[in-house]
Amino acid sequence: MLAFVSVALMVLDHRFAATSNLRSALSLVVDPIRYLVNLPTDIYNWASDSLTTHNTLEEENQTLRIRNQLLETKLQKYSSLVAENSNLRSLLKSVDQYEDQFQRVLVAEILSVDVDPFRRQIVINKGTGDGVYVNQPIVGAQGVMGKVVNVGPLSSTVMLITDPSHSLPVQVNRNGVRAIAVGEPRQNELSIIHQPNNADIRVGDLLVTSGLGCVFPSGYPAGRVIKINTNPSLPFAEIIVEPTAELDRNREVLLVWPSHRRLNEDETACSGPPKVKKP
Repeated sequence: MLAFVSVALMVLDHRFAATSNLRSALSLVVDPIRYLVNLPTDIYNWASDSLTTHNTLEEENQTLRIRNQLLETKLQKYSSLVAENSNLRSLLKSVDQYEDQFQRVLVAEILSVDVDPFRRQIVINKGTGDGVYVNQPIVGAQGVMGKVVNVGPLSSTVMLITDPSHSLPVQVNRNGVRAIAVGEPRQNELSIIHQPNNADIRVGDLLVTSGLGCVFPSGYPAGRVIKINTNPSLPFAEIIVEPTAELDRNREVLLVWPSHRRLNEDETACSGPPKVKKP
């Protein structure tokens, strides 16, 4: 009987769709049961996919973090190279303005800086093997920096113009007044000595090397006057000068071999180092 009823229902459903309404009504009861039966499997699949996605995201995040650090390191190195390239270009450009005064130029790198607050000295990576000699002038992109005081086979010691033991013959670019600038290491400045209160020197005046002393070429920027104090009870004025060269920032300096061709005839004692051929 059950088999007959089943066959009859299948024939009626196939030919006349007689049980469609009944099937729809039964689906309201069967679908929740089917959902409950599949729920454990669905939960397992969801948890597995979530865990896999989380691990994948963690790995990708770690990879991206490492890549970002590498890119930041490369960017910092790139910025350093750009700054170094700009400084070297400025050095060579500054030398082009005084090409007739130099036999030869050589870029040197600063190896160390003296930490003594009462001295201003640096060590560069050039020595006797490169032709460096004592009292050789050192210049930067913005002006004169100092002179060599000690030479070794592979390195040399340079005294900066702000060292208290250094004296620099200068002249006012505006009117040619000559003076001597000595170092003030604590303020990283220069001071003009033995100038009377009525000296024709003003704030803002540019001081350039005078060429006297047989060390520095003439006309090279040395500093700019930033303060003048006059006291009638004192014989000399207090004149403070800020160096034009960035003494505490440059990583590269320029060794120059002056030709001394612009010195006066009465200053022929400034023969300088042996002449060398330009490379």
